[in-house]
Amino acid sequence: MASLYRALRPVLFRASAETAHHAGIRLGRLGQLAPPLVRALYAPSLSAADRARLRVDVLGQSFPTPVGIAAGLDKNGELVRLWPGLGLGFCEVGSVSALPSAGNPKPRAFRLPEDEALINRMGLNNHGAEAIAARLARTGRPKDFRLAINIAKTHSPDILGDAGIEDFVASTRALLPHADFLVLNVSCPNTAEGKTFESPEALAPLLDAVLTERARQGSKVPVLVKLSPPAARTSDTVMDSGAIDALLDLVLERDIGGFVATNTASDRAGLKHTSAARIEEIGRGGLSGAPIRERANAMVRHLYRRVGDRAVIVGVGGIDSIESAYERVLSGASLIELYTGLVFQGPGLAGEIIEGLARCLERDGFESLQTAVGSRA
Repeated sequence: MASLYRALRPVLFRASAETAHHAGIRLGRLGQLAPPLVRALYAPSLSAADRARLRVDVLGQSFPTPVGIAAGLDKNGELVRLWPGLGLGFCEVGSVSALPSAGNPKPRAFRLPEDEALINRMGLNNHGAEAIAARLARTGRPKDFRLAINIAKTHSPDILGDAGIEDFVASTRALLPHADFLVLNVSCPNTAEGKTFESPEALAPLLDAVLTERARQGSKVPVLVKLSPPAARTSDTVMDSGAIDALLDLVLERDIGGFVATNTASDRAGLKHTSAARIEEIGRGGLSGAPIRERANAMVRHLYRRVGDRAVIVGVGGIDSIESAYERVLSGASLIELYTGLVFQGPGLAGEIIEGLARCLERDGFESLQTAVGSRA
């Protein structure tokens, strides 16, 4: 299937990135009507030993495989029943905001094929928390599959401060009953107001408010925080570690389940082939894919060295091969997520990585993926 997608990719890439994305969502909806066909085409081939080796028990629940879908691909929770057919263990719906949003004016999504990267300034376009909660209630959760929901502040310059916190709380109120874990997107770089809550003084009251709402519901659903990629000198050194550690200290003082590392990048570091003129033409937006791989991995390694098994780390950013997925696990990620890699390599990438992880674990003598997590941090 990988070779077929590579053959079709030049045709698919004639359409704009956003047009192709919506076409993919429509195809995915059709795929949900024929689960046996999806499994036949894309499900990884795993032995019983492989399945046992790959199963991950974190956040008070069991994940059949450690590979999932990152936020941004299925913003509105329309494909929840598709993902298990690809062998995936979970997906992260969203980002979802309390109020529906049309997002930023088009064009707002761009491919950089030479760098295997995307830049998006979508502006958190989504149907809103109430509508998505109703859809998830109708859909239900597939058996042996975990559903994460990523929430962000409504994309409006008028919603700031206490109103921004209440916006997060409103989304929590609507969506928490449908989530296996909740992700707070405090680091979204593709809205006009920037990283509203990614500082200790802004994040503390937000976490307290969300956890208060969780307690009001009598829920124990884990809450995770999604962080920005760091500026890194090398794959081993995080330049802004002092600021990151202050944030970690604040989070770890509270009942937070872990971190998603990382979000897209607001800078253009790591681009090797895209011209300055092309970058200037595209302008603002979040950079994802291969150019942020090393920084995202550096963040996972830093987090693991700092928090160990006190918090779960979900690794995302530039994972597009068996090697990059395995590296993220060895650096400290118990779970990993895909998005940009799927755009450039197709849906077969998920099964390829899952099968490859099983082979890597067996080759290196790990009884389970969990015993491999952080072993080279």
